[in-house]
Amino acid sequence: MIGIVLVSHSAALAEGLSELVGQVSGEDVRVRPAGGSGDGGLGTDPDRIAAAIRAADTGSGVVVLVDIGSAVLSVKAILAGGDVGGIDVRLADAPLVEGAVAASVLAATGADLAAVAAAAEEARDVAKL
Repeated sequence: MIGIVLVSHSAALAEGLSELVGQVSGEDVRVRPAGGSGDGGLGTDPDRIAAAIRAADTGSGVVVLVDIGSAVLSVKAILAGGDVGGIDVRLADAPLVEGAVAASVLAATGADLAAVAAAAEEARDVAKL
C-alpha cells in the first residue's frame, strides 16, 4: 500500500491533518506527519521528513505533499541526496489538505503510486463552491 507524508512548516498542522486523513482513509494507509523545525518552531526538518518517508513506506512507494515553497526545496534536497535509499517517492504538486484526503482515499483502495499521486494533484481542480 502507498504511504503518504505530510510536510508542513507547522508540526500542529501536519499532525492534525494526519489525524484527519487517517480517519478518512482508515488504518491501513500509513500517513506520517513531518512538520516543524528541529527546535520545535516553524520550519522544516530534513531529518524529520526523511524519517517520515521511511516510516510511511511499505515497499510500494510514498507520496509526499507539502504546504508552501521551501518545503518543496527541503523534500527535493532529501530526494537528491539519497537520504531515503531506494524508496520510490513522488512529490505531488497538490493542495495539502485536499490532496492528502484524495491521495489517502485512493491509497486505501490499493491503487499504485502513480494513481495516488495523480489523485492528489487532481484535487487542485476541485471546486469548493
